[in-house]
Amino acid sequence: MSLPRPHAIGCDAAGDLKHPTVKKSTNNDPARPPVTAGIAGEFGIFSLKKLNNRLTIHESAATMRLGIDIGGTKIEAAALDDDGAIRLRRRLPTPAGDYEGIIATVKSLVADAEAALGPAQSIGLGIPGMVSPATGLVKNANSTCLIGRAFDRDLAAALGRPVRLANDANCFALSEAVDGAAAGARVVFGVILGTGVGGGVVVDGRVLTGPNAIAGEWGHSPLPWPRDDERPGARCYCGKDGCIETFLSG
Repeated sequence: MSLPRPHAIGCDAAGDLKHPTVKKSTNNDPARPPVTAGIAGEFGIFSLKKLNNRLTIHESAATMRLGIDIGGTKIEAAALDDDGAIRLRRRLPTPAGDYEGIIATVKSLVADAEAALGPAQSIGLGIPGMVSPATGLVKNANSTCLIGRAFDRDLAAALGRPVRLANDANCFALSEAVDGAAAGARVVFGVILGTGVGGGVVVDGRVLTGPNAIAGEWGHSPLPWPRDDERPGARCYCGKDGCIETFLSG
């Protein structure tokens, strides 16, 4: 069976998403939350333009879903109400290489949001990597201090409630496929170029993860057609040389 050509979406050279705003979902099914809010609750990431470092509060909301993006240089949070509108957003620097520091930063962002808007109905995080279906531990994360950790369980213990984790590129691709730049396309390939190189594939509105939860991840493929001066390439954290991520991320 052949699939239509993917609709590709991604970031510019500075790492900013090309799609500039978070859109309100057009989903009218009362049994399912608005898509953009659902991304924050279930997947923890959505399309945002540059955010400043200030706490930004629009107005109080009766219910709040909190989405947090764990990046290599920043950790960014946004609170969404039932209509998918952003009520609060904040960004803090990522404590690079500091696992406990990352947990403390997430805890601080959650506390700030709940102090302003009340308790969060759900908390979801997009992470640079994925939780292994085999071990329940994080793998393939360019924030290497997360690798081999039970990040979801450690965060749940720190916050005193369940949290949900998913790969950041999968979250991004799904958000854009549902009501963003790729809305209406059957097959979508979303690309993230930042501290790492990631990708997500969405087919018929559903994320394609694969048996190892790494479908769409292209950053650890070798650089195609390398020049002599590009061989063997830099050593990657995965243990191989010349991965695409070592050339394109930064």
